[in-house]
Formats: sequence, C-alpha cells, structure tokens
Amino acid sequence: MNQQTIKVLVVGCGNMGASHAMAYHQIEGFKICGIVSTGKSKELLNERLGGGFPLFTDLSDALKVTQPDAVCISTYPDTHEAFCLQALKAGCHVFIEKPIADTVKGAIRVANAAKKANKKVVVGYILRHHPSWEKFVELAQTLGKPLVMRMNLNQQSHGFMWDVHRNLMKSLSPIVDCGVHYIDIMCQMTRSKPLQVMAIGARLTDDIPKNNYNYGQLQIIFDDGSVGWYEAGWGPMMSETAFFVKDVIGPKGCVSIVAKEAGGVGKSDSVDAHTKTESLKLHHADIDAQNNFIKSDEWIDLTDEPDHQELCNREQRYFLKAIRENIDLTDHLVDAVNSLKIAFACDESVRTGRVVRLK
Repeated sequence: MNQQTIKVLVVGCGNMGASHAMAYHQIEGFKICGIVSTGKSKELLNERLGGGFPLFTDLSDALKVTQPDAVCISTYPDTHEAFCLQALKAGCHVFIEKPIADTVKGAIRVANAAKKANKKVVVGYILRHHPSWEKFVELAQTLGKPLVMRMNLNQQSHGFMWDVHRNLMKSLSPIVDCGVHYIDIMCQMTRSKPLQVMAIGARLTDDIPKNNYNYGQLQIIFDDGSVGWYEAGWGPMMSETAFFVKDVIGPKGCVSIVAKEAGGVGKSDSVDAHTKTESLKLHHADIDAQNNFIKSDEWIDLTDEPDHQELCNREQRYFLKAIRENIDLTDHLVDAVNSLKIAFACDESVRTGRVVRLK
C-alpha cells in the first residue's frame, strides 16, 4: 500500500467544500496545499482551518502553483465537468460533489477521462457512507420483489440556504441535483434496469430562472416490476409536513427510516436532518390463518449515527483508500452516470409532459 501523503487542492468553500476541507485537515494522509474560490469564502475557510494556506481565485493558477496529487471539487454543478477534466489533465485524482456533471454527455466525458488518465474519481454520494442507509438498502433487499420505494426531501429553505438553492437552480432542478442521491439508493435496492420515468414539476416563485421549477416529483418503473417515487422542493414556501419520507415496501413487508427528531418542525433546512436516520422500523407481512401478524415489528437503532461532518470524513477516508489501494472505481462511475441519466430523463418528462423511456 502506498502511504504517501496526498496533497489536495480544495475548490469551492461552501457548505460541502468547507466540510471536506475540515476532513482533509483532520485525516492523516491528506495535506491541503491550496484553497480556491471566486469569493471571500476562501478567506473564511482559511481562517477556520487556522490560516496559512495558499489562496487562489483561478483553478488553472492553483494547479500550476501547488502541483496537487488530488483535487476536491465542491463548486456549483455547471462547473463540475470542466473543473474535473482540468484536474484529470493535470494528473490529479478527483473527489467531486454530485452531480458528476450538469449533462449526461458531460458525465460520460468525465468517466472516460478518468479511465484514460488512470486516476481515481470519487463522486460525493454521501449516503453510500452512512451505516444506517447501508442497512436500509440491505433490509430492502430482503423484502422480495417487486419493491415500492417512496422517498422525499422537501426543504423549507430561507436565509443563506435560499441563496444556495437559487444559485443551484441556475443550472439544475431539485429533482436532478438532490434526486440523484435517492435514485442511486433505489437502483442499489432493486439492482434492476430502469425502463421509464414520469415526472411533474411546478414553479412556485418568480425568484428563480423562468425555465426552471423549484418543486418536482418523479416516478420510475424498473424491469423487475419495482416502482420508485421521489419528491423534492426548495424554498421558503415549502411545507414542513411530511418532508421526510423514506419508505420501502415489498411482498414480505416494509422497512422505513423513522427520524423522530430530524423529521420535526423546523428541521427541513438542516444539513444533518437530510441524512439522519435515528431508527429503522422493519415490518413483517407474515400472517396466520386468521390473517393476524405472526411477527412483531422490529425497531433497529444503530449505535453508529454519524453527523454530517463525520460522513464527509468517511467519504474522504474512502477517497484516500481508493488512491492508496488502487480500488477499481469503474462501477462507482457507471452508477454515478446512470443515476444522473435517470434524473435528467425525469427533468425531460417535467418539461415535455411525456413519459420518457430509458434506453
């Protein structure tokens, strides 16, 4: 195993960029060699990290000066492809926040460039590193087929987070930017080919681009008969009633994430609430001759409940492991491209009002 220290250049210093930078700062094996942003966020992050890090406004300059081994990209999605290709061309491994690009063709270009450069590209699917979500997927796979998967994440965003969401909607809709996480989870649960999607959307404010919408709901039909539903809405008008639904039903029963605290009023714009599980409830469908349930419901409280920062730490430990142990990330990138492909098909369905069949 190669134990060399990985010099990493941090690009983007918002919520996720700052969290990833804190992870690099704490994890032995990484060393931050520079921080890049177009605004003042790099100065704030530099101060938060104790100061002394080289600061840049331009990625090209930063790459030339710092000569990093790896680049962490946590900027807005419309820059992801270009920045990732630039970093790969410079001979760097890349950690990139989801989505991998703002088009399917762009995502494919990134995956192909990573293969050509023989460098590691890890996409920030944070739920893949959460033990409770891993257990959620595992239990869903015991329920038989087909599955009915119901998930949402509506965010009553205001203040700084409404600024973030409005900036995101300059390039992507909520069901693309946020939906790729949950589409990825559905694909893990079924491991079946998605056949078609249907989606609806609504523009609930004039405070976003005219060609976009801040509420969307999608439905996916899979080859094994499974169906998935996901809903996402952003903005100060969003309801906090039932904003946190994570539920899977199969012939043998159902499993649900029950976030009693994280799902409470006033929590929809909390970053920690987006991933917090607290408890898994497993219901068994077995009945006797009188149609009474044979087994009681099971409550699974996992002791390992990482907060948002610890999840970012785990993502970066995996990134380090992938580099040092030369882990084959082919399937990881195939999944990242596939989930984005499905999300954009849903976006197409919203805009055309038609069912979109997947090739």
